[in-house]
Amino acid sequence: GRIHIEWQTHSLRFKNGDTIELRKPTFSIKEAGYGPLPENLEVSARIAPPMIGLGLLSAIKAEDLKSWSDPEDLNKDGISGRLNWVLDVDNNALVPGRFGWKAGQPQLRQQNAAAFSGDMGLTTTLFPEAHCQPSQTLCRETVNGGEPEVSDKILDAVTFYSENLAVPPARTDIDKDSVKAGEALFDQANCGACHKARATTGAHQNAWLSERQIAPFSDLLLHDMGSGLADQRSEFSANGQEWRTAPLWGIGYSQIVEPRSTFLHDGRARNLLEAILWHGGEAEPSQNKVLGMTPQERQDLINYIKTR
Repeated sequence: GRIHIEWQTHSLRFKNGDTIELRKPTFSIKEAGYGPLPENLEVSARIAPPMIGLGLLSAIKAEDLKSWSDPEDLNKDGISGRLNWVLDVDNNALVPGRFGWKAGQPQLRQQNAAAFSGDMGLTTTLFPEAHCQPSQTLCRETVNGGEPEVSDKILDAVTFYSENLAVPPARTDIDKDSVKAGEALFDQANCGACHKARATTGAHQNAWLSERQIAPFSDLLLHDMGSGLADQRSEFSANGQEWRTAPLWGIGYSQIVEPRSTFLHDGRARNLLEAILWHGGEAEPSQNKVLGMTPQERQDLINYIKTR
């Protein structure tokens, strides 16, 4: 069918009187090509997340992820990040998720296989079933590309590539005084409670990814981000308001590499300040801190984030 997008906008007011317009997309499918759509159809858009540093994220120790998790908010800091327990297809076991906007995949090989299957319709040993529906005659009549269509050799090569895309160096030379001020504001707003600045990798089959001090600015956990960002679509144990903390490393290059880059899961945020101001739920106190900042402080905060 055809995807139809409508944009809704609303304004937020900073405490100094400035306003900012935020936008939110709603999606519907017109001219369904294979008959009526089910009434319980769930539609949630995704933009592609950055692929840098994925091997390092995969090497963070599972016990560290568990230690960062605090689903009952036992420390009473208002932050209750938790693991998304997802299916490891190879081992038929539930394990902590790490990848995807809702941490719905446990490791890169399975994420790549799921993308071959769900995005491209190509079978692998992990996902050997094609998804042609009875009404999709062209799909069912297309020449078979082999069984599986993506060999383990190709899948492993793609996985090796995707886990070794490097993180760019931090850009510490941009507006140094502003960056230092922004770091203090980042801490005051408690952004680091979820965007965890430091982590250590454990053992990995690629030795160069093992025992590394890294700065992903993420805890890889699920957090309730409020109704404003909710898509009402669950994914394993993640509910419709929960999202994985997005890593911030390298984010300052996004609109340098591609000026049209946008942020958040559906690309609604046209810049980093808009992305911050969509934070609700557990992050609402942080959002309120930013709403109380002066224009210079807001710029300092963004300058700091862009250096990561």
